[in-house]
Amino acid sequence: MGYEYTGDAHSELVESYRVDESPFPTDTSRVYPRRDSLRDEPPLLKQLLFPRCWNATELVDDPDEVRAHLTELGVCMQKGITAYSDGDGDDSTGIVDETLDRLPAVRRALKKDVEAAYKGDPAAKSYCEIIRSYPGFHAIMIHRVAHGLYEKDCPEYARELAEYSKTETGIDIHPGAEIGEYFFIDHGTGVVVGETATIGDWVRVYQNVTLGALHFEEEEGEDHMLAKEYKRHPDIGDNVVIGAGSNVLGPVEIGDHVSIGANSWVTDDVPDDTSVFISDHPEQERKSNR
Repeated sequence: MGYEYTGDAHSELVESYRVDESPFPTDTSRVYPRRDSLRDEPPLLKQLLFPRCWNATELVDDPDEVRAHLTELGVCMQKGITAYSDGDGDDSTGIVDETLDRLPAVRRALKKDVEAAYKGDPAAKSYCEIIRSYPGFHAIMIHRVAHGLYEKDCPEYARELAEYSKTETGIDIHPGAEIGEYFFIDHGTGVVVGETATIGDWVRVYQNVTLGALHFEEEEGEDHMLAKEYKRHPDIGDNVVIGAGSNVLGPVEIGDHVSIGANSWVTDDVPDDTSVFISDHPEQERKSNR
């Protein structure tokens, strides 16, 4: 028997659509240009999480239609999980149910991410622009779902979703990374967030930033095998800004209210209320091309 969603998330999602207020989109008459996908999950997630922005206004007042979309998404997830499992589709039903049941909470978290992007980018003109166009928002949307699957011991399928997001956005967030509320990646190209990284609330990250490992341990007794499942990546506190081109490497702790300037190289702990920046920039020379 195929998968069918039987939970209550459809009712909760419809109620959450109803209470949306400006500046979130509330107009159900708009029709936006198509943006096709190579996978089925992302467009379904977009429609379920922000139906007014993705030409799915039939969901706004119809719990049965939302349930049908949830079932369609659940079928995709069940196939993805089962592909990496020795069991059959029925074995993954509980995980799929729990993942879909979390979507109302994911939507609440994403609305906070939209707010953070709007407040954190002087170029942002509307919430709908962020939802439809910002690569950082697309990346965190997929991540918040993929992370839940990672926590449910479905790391391979979660990684598939994360890798799809990377091809679309240029942003590489491992599904194991723990990311707090009001998260914003501006521009985003070249951002890498490692598996064991943690990020607090109200963190803003710019392009070409790496939250990565400084070095790797080898597995004892195994030739050419790197050790797994140990802390390798940084912990970022609340209210942190990480400037373009910066590298924060290793299991270091970055405190609250920290500003890391562009092109910084950080391999040690940074206490609260600290700015890190390059004090001596290389001198530039100019010569005529004539």
